[in-house]
Amino acid sequence: MPQVFADVPRVTETPVDVCVIGAGPVGGALACRLAEGGARVLIIDRNALPPMEHPEFDGRAYAIAAGSQPLLASASLWASLPFMPNPIEQIRVSDGRPGRPPSPLFLHFDHRELCAGPFGWMVEARSLRIALNRRLHAGGGIILRAPAEAKIERLEEHVLVTLADGERFRAPLVVAAEGRESPLRRAAGIPTIRYPYRQSGMVCAVAHEEPHHNVALEHFLPGGPFAQLPLGPTPGAPNVSAIVFTEGARVAAALAELDQAAFTREVARRLGRHLGAIRLLGKRWHYPLSALMATRYTDRRMVLVGDAAHGIHPIAGQGFNLGLRDVAVLADLVLGALQAGEDLGDAALLARYQRLRRPDNLVMLAATDGLDRLFSTDNPVLRVARDLGIAGVHRLPTVKRFFMRRAMGA
Repeated sequence: MPQVFADVPRVTETPVDVCVIGAGPVGGALACRLAEGGARVLIIDRNALPPMEHPEFDGRAYAIAAGSQPLLASASLWASLPFMPNPIEQIRVSDGRPGRPPSPLFLHFDHRELCAGPFGWMVEARSLRIALNRRLHAGGGIILRAPAEAKIERLEEHVLVTLADGERFRAPLVVAAEGRESPLRRAAGIPTIRYPYRQSGMVCAVAHEEPHHNVALEHFLPGGPFAQLPLGPTPGAPNVSAIVFTEGARVAAALAELDQAAFTREVARRLGRHLGAIRLLGKRWHYPLSALMATRYTDRRMVLVGDAAHGIHPIAGQGFNLGLRDVAVLADLVLGALQAGEDLGDAALLARYQRLRRPDNLVMLAATDGLDRLFSTDNPVLRVARDLGIAGVHRLPTVKRFFMRRAMGA
């Protein structure tokens, strides 16, 4: 329903440097990074962002690549995570079928081969949300309005933001971080290219008997990729992993209707026996998969970040990391312009952001789409080809190091 704005007396327009619409993980991280760099940021979200004192574990987590972690640190979020991130120190990639031993041809990454730190960390979704909410409520350069609806007018000289209660703000730049169905993107008339995968993603977490030793498993099955990602302990469960896998839409819908015991058996059949007996923790989630790319990332005094600009297949676990890379680049450009006394909404600055980010996002979109096509099939010819390819990369040190650096977000 359209928001109705009553006639109100003219009030002072509070000046801010940037207005961010959407306080999700990407928009929230951007607001925090800009504020830590000295910018005055207005962030608006239609949902309330209450303090989260004792949230339950819900089974969701983020894989934060090593290349993305410095952004969260510079936003003063990493040190505020209430639950310890768990490192990913090894990654094992294999092919197989549910209920059968994996192929003897595999690819194994070990961070020690690069003489580097972990490939990344697993961070519980509730942990990042707690850290974000605390920082957004703390002030220190951030003005939070949530829940709130805003009318955005992008004028030649500035952006005028009017809330439903009549409060008004003026900024040189507005950032659309409201997700794939971004109202700001639609209002700007920016077209998108969309591709449905006719697959659904399944997400949950399990406790298991044996320790995971900080090893992530990427197991390619006929229905799609299956990932086991190492989480830190939670009360009553010293050994915990996040589970993310894809299936065709019909199979996924049937899995979603299973009771807990039957669903757990299906996860165990795909996972294998290397972690011992498992039990489900928290909730389980499923959602349709599709790819999306905005044809451009900018309009007058506006930029797109995160899912408002792009969405990819989760086969490589890089979707959120792409959003954080958007944040890192945009924050550097904005803070540099702020320090130089330049216009933060200047078209040349926004065009530079697009030049720096769109190629990387397009490459990752193409790569994940190609991987899904190659690995989400039971074609025997393709199975042999991909098995040989996996084994070949494992035996070619230079190629292997390239893929390891990409996994770290380098």
